[in-house]
Amino acid sequence: MLGKKINEAGRTAFLVELIKPSHYDDDGYLIQWWRGFVPSSSLSSIYGLALDAQARSILGGGVDLEIAAHDETNAKVPVRSIIRRFKRNSNRGVVLLIGVQTNQFARAVDIARELRAAGIQVAIGGFHVSGCLAMLPEMPPEMKEALVLGITLFAGEAEHRLDELLVAAFEDRLPPVYNFMADLPAMDGEPLPFLPIKYVKRYAGALGCFDAGRGCPFSCSFCTIINVQGRKSRYRSADDIEQLIRAHAAQGVRSFFITDDNFARNRNWEAILDRIILLKRRDRLKINIIMQVDTMCHKIPNFVEKSVRAGCKKVFIGLENINPDSLKGASKGQNRITEYRRMLQAWKRAKVLTYAGYILGFPSDTPESIERDIHIIQRELPIDIMEFFMLTPLPGSKDHQEMYLRGERMEADTNKYDAEHATADHPRMSAAEWQDIYQRAWHLYYSPAHIETLIKRAAASGMRTRRIASMIFYFYGSHAYERVHPLQGGVIRRKPRTQRRPGLPRENALRFFLRRAREMSATYVPGLWFFWRLERLRRKIENDPASKDYTDVALSPVADGEFGPELELYQTTDSARRAADQARTRADEMRQIESRGDAVA
Repeated sequence: MLGKKINEAGRTAFLVELIKPSHYDDDGYLIQWWRGFVPSSSLSSIYGLALDAQARSILGGGVDLEIAAHDETNAKVPVRSIIRRFKRNSNRGVVLLIGVQTNQFARAVDIARELRAAGIQVAIGGFHVSGCLAMLPEMPPEMKEALVLGITLFAGEAEHRLDELLVAAFEDRLPPVYNFMADLPAMDGEPLPFLPIKYVKRYAGALGCFDAGRGCPFSCSFCTIINVQGRKSRYRSADDIEQLIRAHAAQGVRSFFITDDNFARNRNWEAILDRIILLKRRDRLKINIIMQVDTMCHKIPNFVEKSVRAGCKKVFIGLENINPDSLKGASKGQNRITEYRRMLQAWKRAKVLTYAGYILGFPSDTPESIERDIHIIQRELPIDIMEFFMLTPLPGSKDHQEMYLRGERMEADTNKYDAEHATADHPRMSAAEWQDIYQRAWHLYYSPAHIETLIKRAAASGMRTRRIASMIFYFYGSHAYERVHPLQGGVIRRKPRTQRRPGLPRENALRFFLRRAREMSATYVPGLWFFWRLERLRRKIENDPASKDYTDVALSPVADGEFGPELELYQTTDSARRAADQARTRADEMRQIESRGDAVA
């Protein structure tokens, strides 16, 4: 068939290599770990679709679909080995670089360039390709370069489309571009995300992941989700999630990251949580969950309570800012600062660890205002873990589209779009000032005094102090000692000399290993010293009977009329005062309605 060589058993193999690329650090070396921290939802999703295609023999009964997966954040991608394997198979196969974000696109093209030089078919998909094709009037230069290399670009989601791509690759007729952005598929009943245990165990804690839904109804201007996955949400069913959890549990995976941008807005959230609760109670499955939610999730009846019963231990919350003007300017009006304390205390009472994302670089931000706001957060909001991001015009976002159309300056190197670099001009800060306050923000929040406060709050709330201490060590330590964002972090950095960005010289072996030894010493000696001091502090607090009675402003009960001058959260800006006045008015109106109701009764 098509001149393909048949093996001795009368069958032929078609190779499918799935690669989730990493990206380069500032010195041009790959960011890679012995164990990764954040699993790849894209890798799990495409692997599940490929397994389904394999089971249905979409290339014919005489063709074996052989699937391999690589997450470059936790394993070296053996490019030369892949080339040799494809060569032995007469290049019958395709390499799919999947889930490629903007900061990973340069690395994806570098991998693809080497594969294309060997005559191997390659396709790149993910948020960068999808976002650019969805929002820009023409392709940016880096995507045009990929097309010149013979790389296929895939925009959109792979459900219902992977078959088409694999058949086209099998028949050596991959087109330059697939663009399915105008037709986003339904999710209910579709093949489920899955990774074999040999891949899952490369994530710290053998953490599996899945998306229970895609799309978001909100309109945040810095977000790419709404323009890549759409504003109309699509969902998996409770039956889907049960099947997925059972398949993972059969290979010993019981911890999951639900990667929905906002699980609280998933229409099926209650049915899914009820099913997981049933699996825990009836089938004795031990299930732990991490999820992402919005700042108003506590107002959804039973959401927090059922999340905890389903095994939720940690939640990521897009707090973003405490300045209502910044939130409004970014079209994130769903975040109300007057609900922050109530929401965070709801999770605190439930003994769930909270991670809050916070963006630095909104138009009104200055180094002084950012430092002031961090101190307010420390004092008045019971957040456990803070993670900071620099406001970045990501391709696929409204911010990027508008700046592109206005011709404003933006960083040309896609590798820097990691929310840790200044990629555009700021109206009130120079790039150096912006970069400096980003670096300092981590040290400001995780000051020795506040670390002690965080552990005391955990002890007073009945949470395990070891959990909060380990997360402090990881999140602060990733930035302070490994010098990477925790969401790009992992356990023990791998830094091969040969895996450096093209165009940068390969260092002399002796010089490289001497420098690497100094780097490791400068990283792990102070890192271990910090861990020892943190553990000593944790034990001291845990063994102190008075810790159970600890309280502070952040833990103080939320009062209906607390929007006065006693809390700086509501006083630092005109917009904060207006928000507090509006909340006070709403509270007064509700009390009047309740009073009239009581009088009638």
